[in-house]
Amino acid sequence: MEHLINRTLVITAIWVFISYLPISAQDPVFSQFYHANLQLNAALAGTSRGPLIQLSYRNQWPALGNIYTSYAVAYDQYSNRLKSGFGASILTDNAGDGTLKTTNFTGYYSYRIKIKGDLFIKSGIEAGITNTSLDWTKLQFGDALDPISGPVSPGGTPFPSREAVPEDLSVNNLRIGAGILLYNPQYYVGISLKNLNTPSLQFIGSENTGDASLTSVPTRISLHAGSQILLRPGNKNKDATFISPNIMFQRQRDFNQINLGAYLSVNKIHGGVWYRQTSQNGDALITSFGVKKDFFKITYSFDLTMSSLGLEQGGSHEVGIVLNFDYLYPKKQDYNDCFAIFR
Repeated sequence: MEHLINRTLVITAIWVFISYLPISAQDPVFSQFYHANLQLNAALAGTSRGPLIQLSYRNQWPALGNIYTSYAVAYDQYSNRLKSGFGASILTDNAGDGTLKTTNFTGYYSYRIKIKGDLFIKSGIEAGITNTSLDWTKLQFGDALDPISGPVSPGGTPFPSREAVPEDLSVNNLRIGAGILLYNPQYYVGISLKNLNTPSLQFIGSENTGDASLTSVPTRISLHAGSQILLRPGNKNKDATFISPNIMFQRQRDFNQINLGAYLSVNKIHGGVWYRQTSQNGDALITSFGVKKDFFKITYSFDLTMSSLGLEQGGSHEVGIVLNFDYLYPKKQDYNDCFAIFR
């Protein structure tokens, strides 16, 4: 009976999730935001002179199966002649082991303006197409559950449901966003807005939801700031040693999140610790560790769940890979900014 109750709760949650998707779901956010800079702010497009490629993978609560997995690959590069940054990214988010799958294809552009001395401002815009698809075969409904045998009859035949299948189980939408950054060699401060056009996202008719705002993707606001404190300058054989304290606040409809922590890089080794607080409680302690070799950098991070969920769900695991092709340029790049954490 306990198994049946748990199954019923899951089914109810899934149906609510589909009917009022934006209330239950938020845009995927990587703990390694510094290895997914385009997901943070379009103005961060073009933090390096050479091509910068970032790959991210996140698996949340693996003990429950592949219920939340996210993948992303991004490219960006700065053109000194045009004073502009260009980028593109593909992000795929799987919820419910593929029950709901979202894929974003996004392009980015940024422009840099010198204010005075070493103080600069960058503005950025983004636009892309999002495809959201629903695998109806993975859903179960209350009318297809028997109080004793569950979703399958004693003879092994699944009970049918009278729920009508929506005409279209794949939705395409345009998404646009914008961001701005103020920075110098010591600090940066930025704000970004994702889903500015609040695109509609629903698989059932609007007459079934009432308020149209409940079936649109809410705008995500992000405020972020950081500093770069040089502890030891680099040379031909060793990279610089620095610490980068940073803070990030995000709000999407009624959901708030704040990350506070620091990133430390010592020659070829780097890592960090962050604390994540959500609207209601302390959510997680995030730890990361990585190594760098020439143009290749890899980082692993673990989200230690601090809420009542505990570690029974397996926490969250994330791997980030960065390929920085600055070495293709004959002259060594000496950046007069505080964005080493993103490279």
